[in-house]
Amino acid sequence: MRIIARLDVKPPYVVKPVFFEGVRKVGNPKDLANKYYKGGADEIFLIDIVSSLYRRSIDLDLVADVSNNIFVPFAVGGGIQTVEDAEKIIHSGADKIIINTAAISDPSIIEKISIKLGAQSVVVHIQAKRWNDWYECYSEAGRNQSGREVLSWAQEAERCGAGELLLSVVDNDGGENGFDFHITEQLLNQVNIPVVVGSGAGKLDDIRSIRDHGPSGVAIATLLHYNKTTINDVKSLL
Repeated sequence: MRIIARLDVKPPYVVKPVFFEGVRKVGNPKDLANKYYKGGADEIFLIDIVSSLYRRSIDLDLVADVSNNIFVPFAVGGGIQTVEDAEKIIHSGADKIIINTAAISDPSIIEKISIKLGAQSVVVHIQAKRWNDWYECYSEAGRNQSGREVLSWAQEAERCGAGELLLSVVDNDGGENGFDFHITEQLLNQVNIPVVVGSGAGKLDDIRSIRDHGPSGVAIATLLHYNKTTINDVKSLL
């Protein structure tokens, strides 16, 4: 299981929302990415959480600045509306793009980017919220309902050419109360592409528990940003 450091960015800072609401500044993107790279992260995810909401492109200078200092796979998301947007991010130093809002509006963009850049470069971010006995996909950093059911959307994203999925759960994100094992297990059983699970790690045992469900990777933010553990501690535990 890959240990992935996740950086949510509200430029110029890395921030940490709780349940996708409110943000607390936690540092500089370049400094934190370098810290986690040197600390043993298998990958770095950087997501501009307000670019789609503000209808603007991600800061490509920031992407280039961060990528110059890390030598592990680097995935970047935020504000991607077109194939050209994705290409610019890759040309700025990212290895993968992370897409959510535009893909929900027009799933064909997944196929277009996959054909142009390769499926291995396309990560579809699923922001899930539970409603009684089903989960709905949200967009624009958990603000907008899509009406799409998570499992059917995951299957569609795979058919369209996604090479990987990132699962975030609105009701768990930043809460430090553990992962949503129910939707995690369902999702892993529905698709044949790698799934990275985030949202909820509050202690090392949470990460050990999610590993038992078999995701390809786990995305960690709060535990790292607030120095509650290190990546080496996580790897030693596992």
